[in-house]
Amino acid sequence: MDGDIVQTIYFGGGTPSVCSVAEINQMIETIYSNYKVSEAPEITLEANPDDLSEEKIAALACTNINRLSIGVQSFFEEDLQLMNRAHNANEALHCLELAKKQFANISIDLIYGIPGMSQERWQKNLNIALALDLPHISSYALTVEKNTALEKFIQKGTIAPLNDASAEAHYHILTSTLEKEGYINYEFSNFGKPNCFSQNNTAYWQGKKYIGIGPSAHSFNGKQRSWNIANNALYLKGIDSNKRNFEMETLSNTDRFNEYIMTGLRTIWGVSLLKIANEFGSQYLIHLNNQSQTHLKKGLLEIENKQLHLTKKGKFLGDGIASDLFFIN
Repeated sequence: MDGDIVQTIYFGGGTPSVCSVAEINQMIETIYSNYKVSEAPEITLEANPDDLSEEKIAALACTNINRLSIGVQSFFEEDLQLMNRAHNANEALHCLELAKKQFANISIDLIYGIPGMSQERWQKNLNIALALDLPHISSYALTVEKNTALEKFIQKGTIAPLNDASAEAHYHILTSTLEKEGYINYEFSNFGKPNCFSQNNTAYWQGKKYIGIGPSAHSFNGKQRSWNIANNALYLKGIDSNKRNFEMETLSNTDRFNEYIMTGLRTIWGVSLLKIANEFGSQYLIHLNNQSQTHLKKGLLEIENKQLHLTKKGKFLGDGIASDLFFIN
């Protein structure tokens, strides 16, 4: 990636806010000393409300970090307890009020599709978030990971299983509510006010290059994808021996086409038919035109200015539609 200019720096993954300010500054300085960085990069730190005391927020404001992404998840105790979150609703609100005094660019995460969450409670969640007047909101459907307490509770019948119809209803409430308030749904799960889209998220969904640092971190150079070993001890051992422990795959033309379909359909920019023709060839364009016909007729897809987009009707079905458009060798 020699010659490329770093546009965004993102501290994410686990809970990077547990790092000291000195450690964060050291990492930023190391990036600046090893890479070309733009004059005004977006530098984001992910954090949980329970990690953001008034002192920590003030200290972070003295670093180069200019954007916070805060994992609120919900403003209701019953939801937070079900998700086994360490913070409570009051801590979430308090930390956001403190953060707003130091940072102009703040994003929060909210979760929908939670068992037992009524449409009314989801609407109240959104109303609380809107009252904070934040520039960016990311919202995701609850998923159940293997070998978690939530999975075991669902298996035992202590908690109701996830309901796709309920999650879809929550998503429609989400999009209609935020769009009325001036937010743009620029990617399926991301909503930003004008000029407040996450530059990091946008780069990812547009297939730009990125470097991932740390255990399990992924990197992409445009043609190859690599991922570091997940084991912390082995990762550190590799650093000590000046050997990076990672795996790599080279993406075929078909792999790149399928990834572009998957990511492009999630965004307001859609899939460029001209890009398909120029970068992948006529075979792929013909395939895409043929495979999309059924979804176009059903009103799930539309073509405007040679860009293929999901319609509002098709948005929640996007993953399934994308898989129908994949090229299978």
